[in-house]
Amino acid sequence: MQRSKSYALMFLLGAFIAGGALGFTADRVMSREKHGRSGRPSLDRMARELSLNPTQRARFDSITSRSRARMRELWRPLRPQMDSVGKIAKALSDSTHEELKRMLTPSQAAKLDEMRERGRRRAELRSRNGDRDKRDKQSTSKP
Repeated sequence: MQRSKSYALMFLLGAFIAGGALGFTADRVMSREKHGRSGRPSLDRMARELSLNPTQRARFDSITSRSRARMRELWRPLRPQMDSVGKIAKALSDSTHEELKRMLTPSQAAKLDEMRERGRRRAELRSRNGDRDKRDKQSTSKP
């Protein structure tokens, strides 16, 4: 009996984590679609490591920009499904969280709430920092 409870708890925890990861990933994908990815630090790092001259950098940026546009078009038909999957993942995550809380003591449930909130704040901060990095790059690249 104890073993089946452990398996059930592991499954629920796995579903909770998978739902959170899926929701976070869907949010990141949709956020990139809305705001574009110009000024990506990874492209700047690649260009720096390759020691591209100005002509090469212009071609490099043109090629990667064209590729991003193609990728956006490729993903465009999937956006509605991604929105739906994100909503379903959030609902699953919320229900799993509530189910887990019902089996915990009040202090454990409070700690679980704190853990979830910390995770959400970290994800929000990462998202905001990514947006700030994009804005900083765009503002420094303008003449």
